Amino acid sequence: MSSQEIPKINLEEGLQSIRHITWAIAQEHQSDSLSLLAILRLLEQVHQEIRDGLFQQSLPDNRQSLYKLLRDIETKGGWPYIYRMRLQSIMEKMDLEEATKMDLDSSKPTPSK
Repeated sequence: MSSQEIPKINLEEGLQSIRHITWAIAQEHQSDSLSLLAILRLLEQVHQEIRDGLFQQSLPDNRQSLYKLLRDIETKGGWPYIYRMRLQSIMEKMDLEEATKMDLDSSKPTPSK
């Protein structure tokens, strides 16, 4: 095998490996939102590169293949989608935490002088 040949990888094993490694890295950085955001950005970038490059090039060119692809999409969970959190969701979480903190602070007795 030459250095430029890429060995064939079993699809299921490869996908499980990607999942395991990605999850392990995410857990390692679970308290670091910037690191987790970097992981999500990378996943989105890979998704886009596969979709816009390899996937589009592999689209069926006949009805039978198209039917097979559409049937797979229908039976195995639809079209892959990467959900983006809205900034509003992050702000709502901050507001909730801030309100909870304020409630806790107001329930504490004030020291008398």
